[in-house]
Amino acid sequence: MSIQYRVLSLLRDNGPLSRAQLAGRLEVPRPRLLAELDRMLAAGKVLEAGPAASRGGRRSTLVQLDPGLRFAAVDLGASSLDIEITDGELEPVASYSEAADIRSGPVAVLNRISELLHKLAAQGHCARLDAIGIGLPGPVSFREGVPVSPPIMVGWNRFPVRDTLAREHGCPVVVDNDVNVMALGEQHSGVARSVEHLLFVKIGSGIGSGMQHHGRIYRGAEGCAGDIGHIQVEADGPVCTCGNTGCLEAYFGGVALARDATEAARSGDSPALAERLAAQGTLTAVDVAECAVGGDNTCVNLIRAGGHRVGQVLATLVSFMNPSMIVIGGGLSGLGYLLLAEIRSVVYQRSLPLATGNLPIVMSELGPRAGVVGAALLASELAYGEDEKS
Repeated sequence: MSIQYRVLSLLRDNGPLSRAQLAGRLEVPRPRLLAELDRMLAAGKVLEAGPAASRGGRRSTLVQLDPGLRFAAVDLGASSLDIEITDGELEPVASYSEAADIRSGPVAVLNRISELLHKLAAQGHCARLDAIGIGLPGPVSFREGVPVSPPIMVGWNRFPVRDTLAREHGCPVVVDNDVNVMALGEQHSGVARSVEHLLFVKIGSGIGSGMQHHGRIYRGAEGCAGDIGHIQVEADGPVCTCGNTGCLEAYFGGVALARDATEAARSGDSPALAERLAAQGTLTAVDVAECAVGGDNTCVNLIRAGGHRVGQVLATLVSFMNPSMIVIGGGLSGLGYLLLAEIRSVVYQRSLPLATGNLPIVMSELGPRAGVVGAALLASELAYGEDEKS
């Protein structure tokens, strides 16, 4: 890692530091550090921020990130779009969320993202963008910045997402799978701050995971590691969006849960769901959650069955990966303790005691913000001199 990257990362994560503090933490010769700081001052990456607190001798000068640094963080889901503009320390300056349809295709969706970024700039939230980070709900070639055969992103295969946004906004862009991005966000600012071996599981419209080994994302040879939604749990199960049968995602997730809830409503198994279907015309996971809280046994069983299948897959991963924490996030984490309890029960029962004796399985602390925090972190890594946080 370069000295510049290490300095900027320290200032991002700790706020202003004195030259003496930087030299101590980086363990580099002071003349070399001072020369590097002079270059960063001249480039406008850092500023002097006045004298540090006295330590008995000559007071050292504080160094801080340029307050004008701006990153755009984009979390694109199957049906949602979340954007944040942050400063160099990843503190949010502005944010915007709206419904989106990934099936609209890359041109329409990316045009909308650019339109919103230009609007936020016109509102005075950023004079320029120093980097953009974006998470996509499908397999991504991290090196190329393109989605590759994403099951739910029709028309997106190998579309140049990174290059398209970079040309439009005149800054570097980094693209990754949305669950990897959420895992990074949770480790940087959420419940997994001190975790070295993290398994982050997103349960949304579909199911995926982000894996961190020694604090760094593991993407695999081609970038599709962690795609647990397409692990087969039943050979003769329902057809999945990927074209195979019996995948975990075909049994559970927002799409599958809405399908099963609709079937339960129409069959008369759940009067509560039938009433909502008649009033609304459609059902979602939110309806299942609310009816479960109201005591509807069918909805309780749907959540438990889904949690059981997720737990089966995670138990296998625990035996293989031996994570130090599992974090559950995504839209269906809103199903709450009923889902979490079932996942925990299966994992703790089916995995070896050595792997689960000190294994917390918890809900995401950042919730919906995990994606934008992770995307901003990736953008900062790129701008500060590292190609990735991996």
